[in-house]
Amino acid sequence: MAAEPRAQDDERQPGGVPMKILTVIGARPQFIKAAPVSRAIRSISGGRTGTNAIVEVLVHTGQHYDREMSDVFFQELDLPEPAHHLGVGPGPHGQQTGRMLEGLERVLGMERPDLALVYGDTNSTLAGALAAGKLRIPIAHVEAGLRSFNRAMPEELNRIVTDHLATYLFCPTSLAVKNLSCEGIVTGVHLVGDVMHEVLQLSLPVAKARSRVLEQWSLSSKAYDLVTVHRAENTDVRERLAGILQGLARLDRPAVFPCHPRTKKMIDQFGLASLLSSSRVRVIDPLGYLDMLRLESEAAVILTDSGGVQKEAYWLGVPCVTLRDETEWVETVDAGWNRLAGTDPAAIVAAAHTAFDALPSESGQLYGDGTAAERILGILQAAA
Repeated sequence: MAAEPRAQDDERQPGGVPMKILTVIGARPQFIKAAPVSRAIRSISGGRTGTNAIVEVLVHTGQHYDREMSDVFFQELDLPEPAHHLGVGPGPHGQQTGRMLEGLERVLGMERPDLALVYGDTNSTLAGALAAGKLRIPIAHVEAGLRSFNRAMPEELNRIVTDHLATYLFCPTSLAVKNLSCEGIVTGVHLVGDVMHEVLQLSLPVAKARSRVLEQWSLSSKAYDLVTVHRAENTDVRERLAGILQGLARLDRPAVFPCHPRTKKMIDQFGLASLLSSSRVRVIDPLGYLDMLRLESEAAVILTDSGGVQKEAYWLGVPCVTLRDETEWVETVDAGWNRLAGTDPAAIVAAAHTAFDALPSESGQLYGDGTAAERILGILQAAA
């Protein structure tokens, strides 16, 4: 039996029950994106009554399951302890998403929220949208409308399905709004800016004051490159992963490589560890948000296949080389802060070598003014 939204319009009166939002997160980028919205919700929840009151129930799917990929982010971003932890862990896409669906259906039936809130483009995003959609619970999608136009990416399929199920679509850019319009989605679409910008603005001074990651690894500012690799299109294809590692070994500067657990697993499985034997590539364990932010801010060049890191590089004014053939964040490329290199070793080296050529004099405001969470909250309050 479907779990209908819990409250009715006539209960949305002063002294009535607050709107209940069930937020689904499970991976590092979602922890970061959820932090400012969750903080904004808590700031107005107060007595938990009234026409604009909102209560958030946080659900962690367990998609990122070790401490450095999960717990430390909750601590550093001041996210509340999840009310429900599904403990799904790793696995093939179908298995992982199926286990999430099973757990989320149970939680949604128990909590009977008025709205399900999902972020980004992971399997947790897809599972949250599918589970809520089948139970006829309205869905809000933060970071709606992004398109790489590469359906070989699991993330692209997750985005498309989620957007077509969502009632509220919170877009970071005008291009995202246009992408939705081209797919016939025009109702419930809101241009709000990017929530990650607000997190970075608040966290960068803290990272510079608290993080000792440069001292720990004896790094000098602007004397190293920073690398992140985690996308399945790169990690799960031997030729692409080998091309990236070969390119890293040939960079002009030493490279620091916080290695995602899946990436490390595939390097070992494909027998590519010898490509990292160069002393110029320093492989380290995954880092918390503050340490990673300080590393990014002090790097000479950032090489990544992460969408979030591309944006962080832009906000920090650090040249970026994207280890993919396309990106959803095309604005960073058009503005001159980001170069697409793919996974060809020569292209990677050339892009990193010329990353400082013709950099813009200023970065501008491609992704809003850092008030996306406030805008999202205002729209949700209007619906409460």
